[in-house]
Amino acid sequence: MSQGVSKNIRSLRTLPVVAVCVAFMCVLAACEEEKHTYVANVDISRTPTMVTVDVKTLISDSGYTRYNIVTPLWEMYDEVDTPYWRFPMGLELEQFDKAMRPDANIRCDSAVYFSQQRLWRLDGNVVMVNTARDSFLTQQLFWDQLKSKIYSDSFIHIVKQNHIIEGYGFESNQNMTAYSVNRPTAIIPVDQAMQKNREHNEAEMNTDSINAVEATTDRPAAPVPASRRNAFTIL
Repeated sequence: MSQGVSKNIRSLRTLPVVAVCVAFMCVLAACEEEKHTYVANVDISRTPTMVTVDVKTLISDSGYTRYNIVTPLWEMYDEVDTPYWRFPMGLELEQFDKAMRPDANIRCDSAVYFSQQRLWRLDGNVVMVNTARDSFLTQQLFWDQLKSKIYSDSFIHIVKQNHIIEGYGFESNQNMTAYSVNRPTAIIPVDQAMQKNREHNEAEMNTDSINAVEATTDRPAAPVPASRRNAFTIL
């Protein structure tokens, strides 16, 4: 009798241990069946820290209002090794002197501003106009604000009041009032350039007319009403 009781007591004592072991094995099995997923590290060079749309703002420099920026989209990347601003949908920038008089106006298809270097890179159909109303057209332009210099290695087309200058490579002060073309290819008087432009437009119009005539002759002629056949015959 006492042996049976002691056996039952030992069995009762081992039950919690068995239950713990079973629970532990279930947890291990669940862990083995669990599927782990990992989230890729975010590339901060591709993720802007701030995005602003429909921007029209004034920017100060050394206590003076120097620039007016208008752009559809402004992205700021401040957490990268070389912080920069990006304007992927175009930019219009107006520069002022210390008396808030306009110094220059710049438009382009896209732009990047490296904030630590204070360096602008303007790309695509870059158009600049200075206070003398001279126009500068190129495809890429750099503006170094620390050196107060604007430069480009691309083709440049400059329209002045009395002549047009074309060439490759360009350097100017940031007001666009003192500049030089590194490799000039043409200096054309404005009246001659206007004449060439008119001749070009006339040639295009003549080509369009010839194409229109050829397109007309390729089509079958429309039937002439009986009441008008004699008139066409006479003509």
